[in-house]
Amino acid sequence: MKLIQRRFLPSTAALVTLDAVARLGSFSAAAEELNLTQGAVSRQIQTLEEQMKTTLFLRQGRGVTLTAEGNHFHQKTRDALALIQQAALTAMTGGRNRSLDLAILPTFGTRWLMPRIPRFVARHPEITLNFATRIGQFDFDTQGLDAAIHIGKPNWPGATAVFLMDETVAPVCSPDFLKRHAITGPEDLLSLPLIQMQSRPNAWDYWFETHGIKATPLPAMGFEQFMNVAQACIAGLGIALMPLFLIQPELSSGQLVLASEHRVKSQSQYYLVSPDNRPISAPLAAFSQWLLEEVRLFHAQELP
Repeated sequence: MKLIQRRFLPSTAALVTLDAVARLGSFSAAAEELNLTQGAVSRQIQTLEEQMKTTLFLRQGRGVTLTAEGNHFHQKTRDALALIQQAALTAMTGGRNRSLDLAILPTFGTRWLMPRIPRFVARHPEITLNFATRIGQFDFDTQGLDAAIHIGKPNWPGATAVFLMDETVAPVCSPDFLKRHAITGPEDLLSLPLIQMQSRPNAWDYWFETHGIKATPLPAMGFEQFMNVAQACIAGLGIALMPLFLIQPELSSGQLVLASEHRVKSQSQYYLVSPDNRPISAPLAAFSQWLLEEVRLFHAQELP
């Protein structure tokens, strides 16, 4: 391994300051966040620019914006800072052999996984779980994560996907919306406002195809997270295809109702994904075994 030359290594304090200024767009806001004076922040950035021999920020009135070089440098150093932070947390909690850093999906994590986590903690009190919310694929190494709960297909490059479960989806809306719109068959939905997950742009097309309907539905309002979709439906903005097991509270309370009884198995499935370039750690092996047991228990308790 080559000797790391210190003259090419900016201080972590300077990099943290760079990140704060880049995120907040001003020296004064960064100073407030970091509990420094504005002058100290300015000097840190000036020293960093002199060390890098390049201009990182353009000063524009009271604000600043990254230059092209500054933006590239910020993106790379931000990932490096995240790795350093994660390494420090791992060291403080006893090393990687006792911790598991897991990416979870927002709604699946909140509605399905978290209520079950106490059982894992009771079985494995020696393992420290650290959760991060992620949607879509990412690089495990740069993010400093050991595994992820993934929705989609088992096509994550450089990773192994362990199948967890399918999901059943159906159109849902608010009771008031259903009263205001007569729905006698699936064709009626073609003329109504539809809501969709942006990560599943073909979900409605697939639902209509299972009815043998090839017509194109109206352009749909899109959201990134399921709970935003559910809230839009509750607000009466339209109809959405929702995984039924994730919205049981809303269905039970009557906030949401079925707009059609036609349920389909989603084209997406849930997987536990882990990178191929590292051995499976003892915490990951324990979590994987426990998670598969929870999935089997969940299916055994499902109503027919």
